[in-house]
Amino acid sequence: MNQDSDPKNQEIVENRELNIWEAMIPIIALVAMLAFNVYMFGDDALSGSNQFILLLGAAVAAIVGLLNKTSFETMMDEVAQNVKSTAGAILILLLVGALAGTWLVSGIIPTMIYYGLQILNPSIFLAACVVICAIISVATGSSWTTSATVGIALIGIANALNISLGMTAGAILSGAYFGDKLSPLSDTTNLAPAMAGTDLFTHIQYMLFTTVPTITITIIVFIIIGFNIETSGTADTSVILNSIDDAFNISPWLFVVPALVILLIVKKTPPLIALLAGTLLGAIAALIFQPDIVANLGGSDTLSVKSGYMGIMNAITVDTAIETTNENLNDLFAASGMAGMLGTIWLILCAMTFGGIMDAIGALSRISKFMLNLFDSTFGLFASTVATCIGLNATASDQYLAIVVPGKMYAKAYRDKGLAPENLSRTLEDSGTVTSVLVPYNTCGAYQSGVLGVSVADYFVYAIFNWLSPFMTLIFAALRIKIRMLSETSQSK
Repeated sequence: MNQDSDPKNQEIVENRELNIWEAMIPIIALVAMLAFNVYMFGDDALSGSNQFILLLGAAVAAIVGLLNKTSFETMMDEVAQNVKSTAGAILILLLVGALAGTWLVSGIIPTMIYYGLQILNPSIFLAACVVICAIISVATGSSWTTSATVGIALIGIANALNISLGMTAGAILSGAYFGDKLSPLSDTTNLAPAMAGTDLFTHIQYMLFTTVPTITITIIVFIIIGFNIETSGTADTSVILNSIDDAFNISPWLFVVPALVILLIVKKTPPLIALLAGTLLGAIAALIFQPDIVANLGGSDTLSVKSGYMGIMNAITVDTAIETTNENLNDLFAASGMAGMLGTIWLILCAMTFGGIMDAIGALSRISKFMLNLFDSTFGLFASTVATCIGLNATASDQYLAIVVPGKMYAKAYRDKGLAPENLSRTLEDSGTVTSVLVPYNTCGAYQSGVLGVSVADYFVYAIFNWLSPFMTLIFAALRIKIRMLSETSQSK
């Protein structure tokens, strides 16, 4: 994940007046209301009703805070700080919508699908998704950018091959979060050791012990799934290819645009700049390679300054659809531009309101301390850390808080147990970074679901790397595998 904020500066508010049962009231109320709302609305719950439920949960938290001597102004200040921390994420979302629009109209995404259909055999497609996204995310350090670029194209290929989009999204996210967790370019990979008190490359080296087995198991599972799924796309590939070729001017030169965007991010260009550059390059490519499509989107039969400008701006900002001779492709070649991301942004803002008030009233701190005192053994400490990280992803709705809060709360406990800080930093990543995408109203879950067009419920089971990682770190802790002690660290220096 990449956001333009400094989560290291986030403070954890303590409230001595609040007890654990009072701290749990907003969470219990939120879970109950969300469960009822999802039961009533089903998959449509994320269209707006869940957002209001998050605000109702925030209202419950505010009442608890007022009864425990937390001023309304304090709560609003914390909400403002939380919303401010998502500014980068919101701008990235808007630019991802813009980029998807120009990459569709320019023929970049259709070209990726066109060549992908010829290269990616359905039996190895899912495993290839994991590997491709893992490579891209390690190179870029961003799961968000990976899913917004190659992820969208892979979803398109899966749609054309009639492969489950839930499976495909799970494979994409498994690979994307492999890099988000391991890449030295990833902000979470830098944040976790900073919170725990170790250095970046010690942290990365130590993470390999749990990450390599997890990604290996993930790839093997997808290979097995791939050889056992039935697809109907292979027989119709030539028909689909002809339909794509008729609708767009397909050219390998269009790969230059995504290659340049990936190069920019590898060179540590800020994601906002890289995505803006990708959007503008996509617009230029559209004018060069797809002038007729741009003109039609601009309300004209011929390309002119006016129709060109209006066509590009429509692709960037609102719904656009390119019709083909194949009805199955029509839904695929549609984009919503920046407007399509507004629902996800709405969800993030409501989630940050709930998380901000929970932090302001001291509920997050109280719950973390309760978890810390719940277990006394070394394994119990690891289990408590995992539970806190996952719990914060579900309650604070933010990946950063799921690393920052436990990192601050547990650092001393790990030292007291004689455990080297890389144990904590690895556990933060294994349970905080990767599980964020499994929560629909978490910033990561909302983002990935919105970008890939697949609900969290549909990809949850197939995001194998993401839900297997916490179990892997607990297995290592239970069996005392690669649990480094402070004495070993001092001897190695």
